[in-house]
Amino acid sequence: MRAAVADRPGPLAEVVTVRTVPDPGPPGPTELTIRMTATTANPSDAVTVSGAYPSRTSFPLVPGFEGVGVVEDAGPDVPAGVRDLVGRRVLPLGSPGCWQQRRTVEYSWCVPVPADLDDRTACFSYINPLTASLMLSRYCRDARSVLVTAATSAIAGHLAELLTELHGLRPVGLVRGTPGHTVADPDRWSRVISTADPDWPARLRAAVPDGPDVILDCIGGPLGNDLVDALAPGGTLVLYGLLSGEPLPHQCFDRCRGTRVEMFRLRDTVHTLPRRDLPELFTPVFGLQRRGLLHTPVAARTGLDGLPGLLGSGVGAGAGKILVDPWA
Repeated sequence: MRAAVADRPGPLAEVVTVRTVPDPGPPGPTELTIRMTATTANPSDAVTVSGAYPSRTSFPLVPGFEGVGVVEDAGPDVPAGVRDLVGRRVLPLGSPGCWQQRRTVEYSWCVPVPADLDDRTACFSYINPLTASLMLSRYCRDARSVLVTAATSAIAGHLAELLTELHGLRPVGLVRGTPGHTVADPDRWSRVISTADPDWPARLRAAVPDGPDVILDCIGGPLGNDLVDALAPGGTLVLYGLLSGEPLPHQCFDRCRGTRVEMFRLRDTVHTLPRRDLPELFTPVFGLQRRGLLHTPVAARTGLDGLPGLLGSGVGAGAGKILVDPWA
């Protein structure tokens, strides 16, 4: 079968090659064999392949944390009720490995996909939609104003969409001012402010005089000081990414004016929740997707062989993602 493989740590575009590898063979006693039908690339793939987590990453590695596939076979010790998944689609969670045509996964890590969601929708149900849904339910229920950084990103679009549709709030967006990068739906934002403007903190104060109740930040680094300073008294900065590659300054954690910093990591939720509860975790996401929400634009479609060329091209770095058909 064909697979995209990283032989060593490094940038995805430099270390990933596509080649023929052995078929995974029969599933283990408690495993399912999954024929992958769609997958995609995420920043989490780049971080893992970079070697950032050496204690839990070994090479060669097949990346791909997100994808959907059809169950082809079940091991002899898979429970009878789960064996009914043969012929049905699932999301294989818990580890990378979606950038190949077939894979085996412990049955407890497989979330059934509703029949009324197509592969294109289901493929993107995990990382960004689940993160957006969980963060809003945990931190934004009573918020009156919200600021979202990296507002041109795909997940920021999800956050703005859910804040508008479910909470009746239009957030303020913060962007770097990169030419050609714009928010996906300007009508869902009350204001978009560029940090390239030296006066951006003043513009933010003018837009939200009392300060945002919640800031959803995926950048980290020195910007964190300005963000915490901008919070309303008692407000919360939720850090859910580290695009800057730098941690928040320690001053962000001093709880000045009652502000606090919360660290949200999707992996923590998924890996600490009892696996029997994983399908229920996705119920709100699937429901929102049925309503036409949490739609992920596709910037490019490719087979596995075309994936390495797209990884270093910048495609998928903005609001649109790469959609990969492993059998194309």
